[in-house]
Amino acid sequence: MSRSFVIEEVGFPDLPQLMLATVEALKALGGSASIDELDEAVVEREGVSEEEQAFTMPNDTRPKLKYYLAWARTFLKRGGALDNSARGVWALTDAGEKVVSREQTVAIHNRVNEEERQRAREKRRREKESRKVPEMPEGNEAASNGARDVAGDWKAALLDTLRLIDPAAFERLSQRLLREAGFVKVEVRGQTGDGGIDGVGVLRVNLVSFQIYFQCKRWKGSVGAKEIRDFRGALQGRADKGLFITTGTFTSQASEEATRDGAIAIDLIDGDRLCELLKQYELGITTRLIEEVTVDGEWFAGI
Repeated sequence: MSRSFVIEEVGFPDLPQLMLATVEALKALGGSASIDELDEAVVEREGVSEEEQAFTMPNDTRPKLKYYLAWARTFLKRGGALDNSARGVWALTDAGEKVVSREQTVAIHNRVNEEERQRAREKRRREKESRKVPEMPEGNEAASNGARDVAGDWKAALLDTLRLIDPAAFERLSQRLLREAGFVKVEVRGQTGDGGIDGVGVLRVNLVSFQIYFQCKRWKGSVGAKEIRDFRGALQGRADKGLFITTGTFTSQASEEATRDGAIAIDLIDGDRLCELLKQYELGITTRLIEEVTVDGEWFAGI
């Protein structure tokens, strides 16, 4: 099938067309899918190249394609065409099942934008009437081309920090992370030129132990299928499993290569997952809860 959208290093993709591609991919998957399954289905159906998948947002680390696919899902959800569960499964609604053309996604896109602008105007009006100090704008009126991802800010800062540390330090961090995750006898071998292998560890699961070799790369873009094949070549005759850790992302082709039938299985940890693991094991990450106190003026007025 012919491509319905283009991802370029500079410029914005056709968001309504991405919305339509998302709906069509969900239909092909039976009406529901996880984010990874959905993104991979769009890549496969549209024939998106590894080069396009490797493009990142300006001054950011997130892949451009995944960034705008996330916004495509957001617009479809706000427009009532998609819904998502607490477990991260996205599904078509009855309204979404009826979306079959770009004209319909353009209409959803425009309607959601107008609703966002109306909410922003109403918020400013309430703030003015209550004489409160206005909050920083959240960029709702710029939502047509993306907006600030509050949840992702700390991850972007963390990944920027990881890319600045020495390669040997990143290997030691990976070693520490694996130990925290339950690996034993974790050794770093990255300085030996050992065919792309940076280290090895043993994972004990009940009565069984697995020797797992790992490679860690501080990349900004996407790791492609070639890097996975090269790593697997270094594993031949040594291990039954490998682990590839990167600060970047993996292309759809790399993910498929990692789990190819008949080949040594390679588990993948991308930048987003790496951030979550560092947070989980509190390695360089501190999480604190902030108390928020609200004064109810109406309650006092009713005394």
